[in-house]
Amino acid sequence: MSKKIAVVMYNLGGPDNLDAVKPFLFNLFYDPAIITVPNPFRWLIAKIISSRRTPIAQDIYREIGGRSPILEETEKQRAKLEMMLNEEVDEDYKCFIFMRYWKPFAKDVVEQVKAYGPDEIILLPLYPQYSVTTTATGLIEWNKWAKNQDLSVPYSVIKEYPDHDFFVDAVADLIREKLDKLENPQDYRLLLSAHGLPKKTIDAGDPYQDQVEQTCAELMKRFETMDHVVCYQSRVGPLEWIGPSTEDEIERAAKDDKNIIMVPVAFVSEHSETLVELDIEYKELADEAGIKDYIRIPTVQDRDKFIAGLAELVRENRL
Repeated sequence: MSKKIAVVMYNLGGPDNLDAVKPFLFNLFYDPAIITVPNPFRWLIAKIISSRRTPIAQDIYREIGGRSPILEETEKQRAKLEMMLNEEVDEDYKCFIFMRYWKPFAKDVVEQVKAYGPDEIILLPLYPQYSVTTTATGLIEWNKWAKNQDLSVPYSVIKEYPDHDFFVDAVADLIREKLDKLENPQDYRLLLSAHGLPKKTIDAGDPYQDQVEQTCAELMKRFETMDHVVCYQSRVGPLEWIGPSTEDEIERAAKDDKNIIMVPVAFVSEHSETLVELDIEYKELADEAGIKDYIRIPTVQDRDKFIAGLAELVRENRL
């Protein structure tokens, strides 16, 4: 009888309709990995922030059809990964998805995995770079509900893959597809943009920024002659965030008379930070600054090279 292996993929998630925006935001800001103050203050802060930000966030989601596409995108990744894992093997792989801040929640997916009855579980974050605010909080949530529902199956965790060839090459292929169509690539600057974090999180020992820079260093080995800069987007709140900011680098590119190729280096699927922030808001900023050409590279999504690499990573992390 073949071994049954559950692969649990997880990401941040996003609201599936406009009414879900407020509870999604509350779940996000109530996470102690995001707001680090104790209760009841964290609950109160999460209530206040989610209430204030809901109208703004709803406007953002209206720009992309009233919902986040992240679950649909992740489902494509899940289906292709499951297919690749089950090619010419004796084991039976089944892939599951949970999202940290919106449906499907870990507590519900634990039930599904338990019903499947696996011999082992492999937890696969869809964050190439590790952070306590992404990979770790998802793992904590999964373990909480696995314990709560007595899912006592041996498991392993894939922590990160920031400089793995399968991820970096998949991004490089997407850049190359754009560069090959340009008459003068030297007129462009690659803005390698990742989601930012508060500086205090990094100062406390979070490896995220180092791993983003690992990704970018490995990526630029494929484009050694290209002008480039690593930058960070999506800053919110009054805290000091890591930099330089993507907005500032757009302004600097304009002053340097450079066109822009925007490369998301920490996201593996499309969602509000790419479809609204990069495609709409930063494009408008670039236009206002006088940038003649603004190109945005897609995320790796379910490209064969990326998913095949995830499949190999899963096999390597078998117990």
